[in-house]
Amino acid sequence: MSGTNGKAGKGGEAGHGRRGQERALVRALLAEEGRTYAEEAGVRLKDSPQPLYQLLVLSHLLSARIRADVAVAAARALFEDGMRNPRRMADASWQERVDALGKGHYRRYDERTATQLGDGAGLVLEKYRGDLRRLREDARRRADGGRPGEAVAAERDLLQEAPGIGPAGADIFLREVQGVWPEVRPHIDGKALDGAARLGLPETPRALARLVGEEELPRLVAGLVRVALDKGAAERVREAARV
Repeated sequence: MSGTNGKAGKGGEAGHGRRGQERALVRALLAEEGRTYAEEAGVRLKDSPQPLYQLLVLSHLLSARIRADVAVAAARALFEDGMRNPRRMADASWQERVDALGKGHYRRYDERTATQLGDGAGLVLEKYRGDLRRLREDARRRADGGRPGEAVAAERDLLQEAPGIGPAGADIFLREVQGVWPEVRPHIDGKALDGAARLGLPETPRALARLVGEEELPRLVAGLVRVALDKGAAERVREAARV
């Protein structure tokens, strides 16, 4: 692979060797595939109740064995039909949730997912009063001044209490929320590391994180996930990087 043989790429990286190629690949990755899934779903992510809840819904949908573009379309449909916060999701009928999922062509798991979304909204309302920032606070209390990673592990565990959110869904949430929850950084999970390997980039979270600014981490990880899921994305990135 051209990104691992120490030769300079054709894009002006002469003399910089492998490090220069890595940076060229990362620039191309951000330009070609660096849209967060939240952005695609129309979620303007910030540390406030509604966008955090919308990210939870999106993470739930993305974690199923279904195409990412279908999951994103289904999330958009739910939000466009008014189910933008846990109260509105809980108050919607099961059929309204099924219908919205169908608009996004999320049909394989629509009935089960409609039930889980209603139950999950109820949990968020009951346990966190509709505000997932309280989940973050609970995780900090569980960690009780321990190592930095302990709070993140607690967040991951608490997320999985929501119906339909398993380890994959929790990782999706953490990958994206690291843009607004600094303690999560760098959250670069196995799927993203698969994408890094496909591009010949470093295969440890710390090494990858050093290639971008902290504010770009969610975009980097989203791009790496797309590369892991789509060989064509890897080729587009290499072509754009000219390495």
